[in-house]
Amino acid sequence: MRSSGLVSMSSWMLFTFRNPVRFSFPDSTPGAGLSEKPLGPHGTTTDVPKSGLRGPLCVSTTQRSSKPLRSSEPTSTILPPPHSGWAGPGGAVGGASRHAPLPLAVRHGSAGAVSRGRMRAAASLPHIARARGEEGGGAGRRSPCLLVALRPRNVEAERERFFRERFAYDPQFEYAEPVPEAVLEKYRDASDRFVAQAIRIIHAVLEKYGTYESFEVATGGRLLSKCQIWSVIRKYMQKEGCAGEVVVQLTDDLLSQAVMMVEDSRPTLAINLSGARQYWLEGMLRHEIGTHYIRGVNNTRQPWHSSEGRKQYSLKPANPTEEGLASLHSVLFRKQPFLWRAALLYYTIERASRLSFSALFQDLEQYVQDAGIRWEYCVRAKRGQTDTSQPGCFSKDQVYLDGILRILRHRQTIDFPLLAALGKVSYEDVNRLKEFGVLEKARIPHFMQDLERYMKQLDHIVTTNQLDEQELEELLPE
Repeated sequence: MRSSGLVSMSSWMLFTFRNPVRFSFPDSTPGAGLSEKPLGPHGTTTDVPKSGLRGPLCVSTTQRSSKPLRSSEPTSTILPPPHSGWAGPGGAVGGASRHAPLPLAVRHGSAGAVSRGRMRAAASLPHIARARGEEGGGAGRRSPCLLVALRPRNVEAERERFFRERFAYDPQFEYAEPVPEAVLEKYRDASDRFVAQAIRIIHAVLEKYGTYESFEVATGGRLLSKCQIWSVIRKYMQKEGCAGEVVVQLTDDLLSQAVMMVEDSRPTLAINLSGARQYWLEGMLRHEIGTHYIRGVNNTRQPWHSSEGRKQYSLKPANPTEEGLASLHSVLFRKQPFLWRAALLYYTIERASRLSFSALFQDLEQYVQDAGIRWEYCVRAKRGQTDTSQPGCFSKDQVYLDGILRILRHRQTIDFPLLAALGKVSYEDVNRLKEFGVLEKARIPHFMQDLERYMKQLDHIVTTNQLDEQELEELLPE
């Protein structure tokens, strides 16, 4: 795709597009048709943008608002980009086009600017989409996406009561619309297959750092300013050769580190200012842009880009590969690449299937002292329930650790660059699909260019998290 040029500049910067890219995440992918993808600890996709993706890289700053969330036109200011050298696309295969640096647009709006997009759960943990404000109601109102439908409309009131009653109360959640029974049934049962591995990972972190809070400070580094966040984002987009293709919003109104959505028919990445830490931000970008976005772009070129195509080629679901791969990329180059969030989320969901909300909250105290963080994990695990005094869970977020362990188990036989190039496919389908794939101009994440280093980092993740190779082979035989 090439931009046909700048056509106007007023309160917004507008570009026209040729050869628009359309993302579609087919029905055979978990959660397809539901306009969401799980940001668990911190998975399965976004809905489709209907127009081209080229445009300015836009960083938006939004403020928390206590008003009902409504669509509104934010004001904007055009600022010049930081002065720095321009790097060509770092991961394109077959000669992707170069792009000139583009201006930074700083958008000022309410929290609704983030929430009105259709969200998928991203990969930082945990995120419950903020409910939409009332917008008239009536039969013609469009049903919300899955994450919105699963967020209790009275979650803040129940949180206040839960804390007021000193954690001895089981929230009674209400939902703006009935949660689809098919969805609840699909994610009703939790797995205990990898509980031992999850607990081992959690204990490894606590043995080294004492508490999760200490781990976060020691390994995440300091919180970054808006200017520093923008600098990291801009440099990363240049590395991947996708500057100007994704709108980036900075907000303080997310419970997660980041969330991808489609807003105004454009892929949009919202980043939580309170979670943008010095050593973790680029990992989040590898997760969202280097994995989900790049595999999505590559997927549009493949003969299996539609649900019909996936059926024709008998593709397995994209998950747990998609979220497992993205979660590995989140920690790939950390000095201490602990899989804490994926492990704790897996454990929390398994325990939620057996415990009430209040009992689950108390159980998690052995691993997380911060009551606010424990509340968020519990709400995520119990979403979809009305009476949380009953055992039960929403098991979707177990996909992270499940996918991680499957990929690590088979890492020596997986062609990772091909896994990225073929789009939204399972690692199990890669070898048989390579003769049918469209590989010309496929994008490969820049961090996969040095494959020897990439594989060494995967080995480092296995060692750091005290994963036993023989144990994985027994759990996941060929």
